[in-house]
Amino acid sequence: MSYTIVTDSCSNLPESIIDEYDLVVLPMVFMVDGKEYTSYLKGEVTDLKQFYTMMREGKVITTSLPNQMEARKTIASLLEAGSDVLYLGFSSALSSTYEAIKILCDDLANDYPERTLMTVDTLAASMGEGLMVVKAAERKNQGASIEELHDWVQNNRLNYCHWFTVDDLMYLYRGGRVSKTSAYAANILSIKPILHVDNEGALIPMEKVRTRKKSIKALVDHMAQTAFEPVKDQIIYISHGDCLEDAEYLRDLIKERFGCERFLINYIDPVVGAHSGPGTLALFFEGNPR
Repeated sequence: MSYTIVTDSCSNLPESIIDEYDLVVLPMVFMVDGKEYTSYLKGEVTDLKQFYTMMREGKVITTSLPNQMEARKTIASLLEAGSDVLYLGFSSALSSTYEAIKILCDDLANDYPERTLMTVDTLAASMGEGLMVVKAAERKNQGASIEELHDWVQNNRLNYCHWFTVDDLMYLYRGGRVSKTSAYAANILSIKPILHVDNEGALIPMEKVRTRKKSIKALVDHMAQTAFEPVKDQIIYISHGDCLEDAEYLRDLIKERFGCERFLINYIDPVVGAHSGPGTLALFFEGNPR
């Protein structure tokens, strides 16, 4: 039976990839000074540079779950068309999105008993989630059934490594991810934290370095310790909070050190970016369990 992979816009995938693999993306919601926006609309381009400019200007930005009515309508339309659904969602340790969509899918399963709806908490974020979704889509195209793919994602989700650094910890503090003391101290002392997503899908500070360049090099060092060999054969995903030059510098360091040639660089979407802030730089690859 045919099935569709559904994910959310926190996967930060460009439209070309979404179209190539026939993915369905549920848009997340964010508010700027009380005005509501969606982080992804099929066929439309969100001006993410402008979004980060608004953050730098001090606009009040908050985030929300996908619109439940619209999400239900989207998934129901797939079921009506005769497609089963596999939902791969944003880490439940960072957002309530997965739980909300799972409840919705469980409810729809009662309405469409002839269809199969399955969900997986990817325990991933940003383009780490996106990389996992793409690798799952590749296996789908190779003939994996919905049950096989569900089990594969469940069993391999910890092999998608997330390493990142932020330029200003105050954004993570406002989102409740780090303490106020840590954020103030880091900014005063020009400390750049290195963070990763752990086995529970939560955001964990790992080390602190001085200067931006050292923090970017530290991401590459962590990659050297955990990436699957041969590293040069991997496609590497990099996402950034309006700091393309730093993303390209990270790409060049990885090229020089490992010989990698395939990269995908994209903006961090507004829902994740609202918490991590401008200047966030994130690296994703396949490697040993976190």
